[in-house]
Amino acid sequence: MARIAVIGAGMGSLAAAARLATGGHRVAVYERAETYGGGVARYERDGFAFDTGPGLLHLPAVYRDLFIKTGKETLERSVELSQVDPSSCHLLPEGTRFALPNASRAGVVAALDEAFGSGAGERWGEVMNRARSVWEVTRRPLLEDTLAADTGPLGRDPYPARRHGLFGRPARTIAEVGRRELRHPGLASLLAGYVLGYGYDPATAPASAAVLPYMEQTFGSWYVGGGLRALADAVFERCTARGVEFHFGAEVTEVVEKDGRAVGVRLADGTLVEADTVVRGTPREPLAVDLGRFTVLLALRGPRPAGTAHRTLVHGTDRPHDGRPGTPPPTVTVLRPDDPRLRPDDAHESVTLTVTVPPQGVVDWTAPGYAEAFADRVVEVAGVAVAGLAERILWREVRTPVDTERLTGVPGGAVPGPALAGASGGYLRTGNRASASGLYLVGGSAHPGGGLAHAGMSGAIVADLIAGGPGGSR
Repeated sequence: MARIAVIGAGMGSLAAAARLATGGHRVAVYERAETYGGGVARYERDGFAFDTGPGLLHLPAVYRDLFIKTGKETLERSVELSQVDPSSCHLLPEGTRFALPNASRAGVVAALDEAFGSGAGERWGEVMNRARSVWEVTRRPLLEDTLAADTGPLGRDPYPARRHGLFGRPARTIAEVGRRELRHPGLASLLAGYVLGYGYDPATAPASAAVLPYMEQTFGSWYVGGGLRALADAVFERCTARGVEFHFGAEVTEVVEKDGRAVGVRLADGTLVEADTVVRGTPREPLAVDLGRFTVLLALRGPRPAGTAHRTLVHGTDRPHDGRPGTPPPTVTVLRPDDPRLRPDDAHESVTLTVTVPPQGVVDWTAPGYAEAFADRVVEVAGVAVAGLAERILWREVRTPVDTERLTGVPGGAVPGPALAGASGGYLRTGNRASASGLYLVGGSAHPGGGLAHAGMSGAIVADLIAGGPGGSR
């Protein structure tokens, strides 16, 4: 039975800790903050509650596997899990409105034909077929297995090449896929909106990023009752049930090495904690492609109207938005969960608005009045989706990448996106084995990247490596 020190209590760290403790190891987690979950956080005030990180769960099979492998209680018995239907509604600048059903290929095709005319759904379906090829090629090396020593094959984009014109080159980015293969600004904006939602710029993200909407539309979008924070609560409780020891307010300042091997961690107060193995779940320098999140939490008077969609995208520019006045309006994601646990009573509603933005440093989100002025604009855009929004606001809370950095420790408040193939490896994350023996890397900054599902997979990969396996999340 090994002594294992885990640095950080984000979702990847929790997933690894639960699996390792179930395997009989003595696991202790050291977290600089006073709580667990990392970016999967919650804000509460006056009876209103909001997720300040992700609002929906994709690929729930990752957490089903975690709960099956670590105890008797399944995921569905540990949290209230439900499919979101429609998966999303979309409002385009010229006034087109449409909704996409959850995990229904035929339903999506029909909805897009109705919104954009006959043939639109077929073109979208053709792109999703090519995205399925990406999924089939990259699922194991990019998601289920630890990162191979030779990452060269993953540097090549597996999105099937389609030349446009006799001498034209294949589409290299998501924006080019939208223009050349979807051939309709509304469909292109839909594709870009998915990629923006995962924290990448469609103008630079490789064509392989089409796998992101493919995964959503194939495996569905899910909501956790009480908000996504309830999932973090359940994983934490699973850890404690398996005997994981937690130390909050305990910042690790150093991984102690001896003869090239990790032998423990040193805390900010000077305490040396000896360990046979160390798992680092704390963030590292983000990739240059990683973007941030700007969030406005709204406490509203008045009930949530019946039939309101859980998620609505109000499409504006298909690029990350830096908040400058005079620029095209941003694309805003509006989350309106029908959950009585998130509001004081049925005469009120909690709404979350999110925009993908550059991290702190690229933009100075601390400049006087800058964030508040951008929040005004975000609320104005969201008013298209929420009737009478301005008059309904009781109060609002604004979160910028600066707040994300404070919460998670990620420099600049960037939110790591999932690993993607292509772009010469520019969207790959650090491998799960560190250079020092006995040191492993987990969480959004490590392979296979950011997002709830990917963090859970990184925990499974690391636990398997420590157990002597090849490093697989299967």
